[in-house]
Amino acid sequence: MMNILIFGAAGDVGRRAVSEAVARGHTVTAVVRRAGQSTTLPLGVACRVANIHPDSVPAALMEGQDLVISALRPPEGQEALLAGLTRAICLAARAAGARLLVVGGAASLKLPGKDTTVLTEPGFLPEHLLPIAQACQEQYELFESMKADDWAYQTPPAMLVPGERTGQYRRGLDEMLTDEEGNSQISMEDFAVALIDEAELGLHKGRRYTVAY
Repeated sequence: MMNILIFGAAGDVGRRAVSEAVARGHTVTAVVRRAGQSTTLPLGVACRVANIHPDSVPAALMEGQDLVISALRPPEGQEALLAGLTRAICLAARAAGARLLVVGGAASLKLPGKDTTVLTEPGFLPEHLLPIAQACQEQYELFESMKADDWAYQTPPAMLVPGERTGQYRRGLDEMLTDEEGNSQISMEDFAVALIDEAELGLHKGRRYTVAY
C-alpha cells in the first residue's frame, strides 16, 4: 500500500481518484483549494487546504508521500497557469523523492490515421474548449522537456464523462483511441481506475499514455 497525495482532489477526476485509491487500501491525502470542498471526499481521508501557485508549492505537503497525483485544472480564464503549476508540482515531488502521475488532456494526441492532433485538426474542438486544450498542449510539451522515470502523463480520449465504474478499458500511447464505431470515450470512474492502476503498476514511467474503451 502507498501514501498518495492528490492535487485537485475536489475536481471531477480528482475525487474519483481519491475514492478509487481509498477503496484499494491506500492512504490518501487530498489537497483542495477551499475548506468546504472536503465535504465531497470520502470519510477518513486526510484533507489539506492549499491554493497552489506556480511559484508556491508547500514542500511540507510532499513529505512521506510515495506518489503524487496532479489532477489540477485552473479556473476558467486562468488556463495558462496549468503548465507552470505542473512544473512546480513536478519539482517539489522530485525533491521529496515521490513519483508523479499527471492527469493531462487529449490535445496532443494524434487523430487515428492522421498527422494532425486533437488540437491542430481544423474544427475538431469547439471554440470554448480551445483555452484549456492549448494549456494542456503546453503541459504536455513541459512533460516532454522534463521527461524522466519519476513521472508519467495520462491523457483521456475525446470524451471524458461521468458514468459507471466497469474496471474495463484499453491503453494506448500517442494516438487517440476509438472503438469500432469511431467513438473515443471513457467514464470518469474508469479513467480513475486506470490512474490508480498506473499508480500501482508503473507501466508508463517517463512517458505519455492514453486510456479509453
